[in-house]
Order: sequence, then structure tokens, then C-alpha cells
Amino acid sequence: MAPLLLLSLSLLVLASASPSPPADEGSYIGVNIGTDLSDMPHPTQVVALLKAQQIRHIRLYDADPGMLIALANTGIKVIISIPNDQLLGIGQSNSTAANWVKRNVIAHYPATTITAISVGSEVLTSLSNAAPVLVSAIKNVHAALLSSNLDRLIKVSTPLSTSLILDPFPPSQAFFNRSLNSVIVPLLSFLQSTNSYLMMNVYPYYDYMQSNGVIPLDYALFKPIPPNKEAVDANTLVRYSNAFDAMVDATYFAMAYLNFTNIPVLVTESGWPSKGETNEPDATLDNANTYNSNLIRHVLNKTGTPKRPGIAVSTYIYELYNEDTKAGSLSEKNWGLFNANGEPVYVLRLTNSGSVLANDTTNQTYCTAREGADPKMLQAALDWACGPGKIDCSPIKQGETCYEPDNVIAHANYAFDTYYHQTGNDPDACNFNGVASITTTDPSHGTCVFAGSRGNGRNGTSVNITAPSANSTTSSGIQSDLYYSRGIWSILTVMILNVANIL
Repeated sequence: MAPLLLLSLSLLVLASASPSPPADEGSYIGVNIGTDLSDMPHPTQVVALLKAQQIRHIRLYDADPGMLIALANTGIKVIISIPNDQLLGIGQSNSTAANWVKRNVIAHYPATTITAISVGSEVLTSLSNAAPVLVSAIKNVHAALLSSNLDRLIKVSTPLSTSLILDPFPPSQAFFNRSLNSVIVPLLSFLQSTNSYLMMNVYPYYDYMQSNGVIPLDYALFKPIPPNKEAVDANTLVRYSNAFDAMVDATYFAMAYLNFTNIPVLVTESGWPSKGETNEPDATLDNANTYNSNLIRHVLNKTGTPKRPGIAVSTYIYELYNEDTKAGSLSEKNWGLFNANGEPVYVLRLTNSGSVLANDTTNQTYCTAREGADPKMLQAALDWACGPGKIDCSPIKQGETCYEPDNVIAHANYAFDTYYHQTGNDPDACNFNGVASITTTDPSHGTCVFAGSRGNGRNGTSVNITAPSANSTTSSGIQSDLYYSRGIWSILTVMILNVANIL
């Protein structure tokens, strides 16, 4: 699989002794797509944005046929949903469930890569009258998939709120609300028997807001905190440096309390609002940026949680768009990475080498010397690039445009990047025995313009970041000549490649 197909993340190999997500390989970041917008983009525009960002996993809150048609043959993996208002009918009737699967799954699969069905959302906390039929609805949907031989390819589950978990800290003491055991136990039994996952919506923001200062902001945002500020589980002596891990581990312990120990957790929602009311002072652009940037890194860097070390929990960010017509407070409308026109709400900080727009469609990556690399190894790599590598190193000769600053790092940057672009931006070409890495920061300076620089008229091409018009489509529903660049999600690939080069 091509390295730019980031979200498959085959580099994130799971430990064989622990459960792995059954419906996908490795760990990945996905995005939720809500539709409460006054100017909701056309499905073809949504898919164009997804492709431009190399977003390979999404979750829909329904099974909109327009979206499913637009997603056909894109390879984007989709979780579709049965809205809560359809739950009673599907839970009470096998035929209703079968018709829903026929209309929303069979009609689109396999052209549209549907990986899972979310039956309702937070039903046990938002629609208590439907609780008695929740498991029946899940089983009815699964039976319909089974009759079409799709049960092993498409998983069925339902997202739960972490508010169902009582006494969540320390995690080792966590347990599900016992009054709901009559639903939760059969739900977990079903998930275990079908090798599915428990979907959880994990929001450290709300836990922080409701803690009255008990939970530090840095702890909620994944910010580094000193060891003496870490939360310690007194029963296991395990230390927690962030709220997300503690909440996920509380879920694992709550399942173990009911004797279920091999069901993976899939986080179907997590994020941070970028704007809020006056009583929500921490709903800011910077905090949203910090949380989502750190969440992405955390999921993809194989850290895992203290209870499941090395096994990151695949997570769907809430959400793709700000939803200006969503009911509720100002913060409810401002969880998105993008506005409806495809412009980024804020800048995501995804690497240590600068910032990148959330919808950076300029396709610019560079190859430079790795920080802290041995100068002797850099010199050897530089000599190779200018010799056997057959690149033109004349610009770094004395008196030429890229001679200054006169040091091995600056000269290696030019040589490495030139070779990288000469090979067509092949990630494997940016290694040089481990002393080089890919970055999104343009190393050009002064009159020294690097290959592929935005300021380079020969290679720097301006790309319109706005999604294509719904009126300008081919038969597949997408502009055939639209240039889909790597964007934010390929920057995540860069991070993974950097990690791989270090290992």
C-alpha cells in the first residue's frame, strides 16, 4: 500500500498478545461528518475535501445516499449510522432491519467501503425509552448482514457515553452504571461473539469543565506535565499523564469488571471546541488546536494507554465542519476543523518543524537534515548526494545563492531536498542512512529557493483550497482534473515515516 494512504498505518503493528481492532489494520485517525450547517457542502464537495486531505476514515451520522454514492470507488472507509429516531422500528422488526441494510448497505457495498454500522448514538443516556430494544436492533442488523455474507466485513456496534462509567478514577475501580447492566452485558456479549469493538465517545473537555478545577487543563489537553502532577491509580500504581488515556482505561476496567477482557475500544468521537460562551473560557482556538494536534500524535505514535501499552486506540475527531445550525450553546457549533467553504478553522500543529494549515493543499514537503544528526554522517550523505546521487550541487558552492550559511547542515538540507524532489518526492529517498527526514517547513531562505518551494515559479503551484463546485463533476461525481494533494493527513504520514526511520 502506498505510504500516503496514511490512515491504514501499517507501521503501527499491534502486540500479538492484546486485542486488535477487528475491522481495520493498525491504528488510525478518522473524522466525523455532521450536517447541521446552513450551507452544507454538496457530497461531491465533501468528498473532494476528504481526498485533498487524504482522510481515509470517516463516520456519518446517517446513511445519506448522496454521500455514499460520492464515496464510491474512493477507498475511504466509512462508518454509517442508524439515527436514534429509527431505532425503535429496527429493534422491533427483523424485516425493517433487513430493508434498512438492503437500502443503505447492499445498494452501495463494495464500491463504497462501509466498515461498520453504528446503531444509534449514546442511546442509553439520550433515549432511555429505546434502551430495551438497543441490543435487539443491533442483532437484527447483524442478522441482515449475515444473510448477505457481510457479517465478517462490516461490524455492528453502538457508541456509548463515558458518563455511563461510574467512579472512573482511578480507572481500576471503574464500572458501568449497574442499573443498565441488563443492556450492557448482552451488548458486550454480542460484541465479543462477533469480534466487534465497543464504540465510546470520549470528551476530556466536558470532564474538565465539570471537574470544578480538579482536572488540570494541561492534563486534559495532553500537554506535558511534571511527574509529580500525574494522576496515580492507587490500586495499580500506574501513572496517567492525560485524561484521554485514563478515560479509555476506565472503559477497559469497566468491561473487565463484567468479565469481558478482549473487546477493543474504538473512540468514535473526541475533540475540543474552538469557541464558547462566556462561561466556557477554555473553548478557544489555541486549546482546540492543542488538543486535536496532541490527540493525533498520541493515537499514531504507538504510545497506547497504561493498561494497553503500545496499542493506540483508533479515534474519530469530532468533527470535520463547524455546524452553525446545531442546537445548543455556542461551543456546540464550533468543534470543526473546517468551515463550510473548506477553509481551516485553525492551524494544526502536527510536527516539530512548524505549523501546517488544516487543509494545506499545496502539496509541499521537503527533505532536510534530521535534528541532532551526526555531522560526520551528514557530510558523508552530502558527499554522496553531490556525487553518486547525481544532483546539481553548484548552488551551494562558494559565492552561489545557497552557499550561506556555510555549514554542513545548511548544505545538506539543499542536497537532500534536491535529491528528494528529483525522485518525485519519494519518502524512501529522504533517509540518507537515518540523517534526513521529511518536513513541511520550507527551508528556503533569502535568494536560496529550494525545489518545490511555494516561492519557486518553476515548481510552486498555487492550488485553490476551496472544494469544487457541485455543478462541475464527471460521471463519478468528482472533478477529474482536480489535483488532490497530500495535505494534513500526509503530514501525519511524514510523522510515521520519521518514527520508522528512527526505529
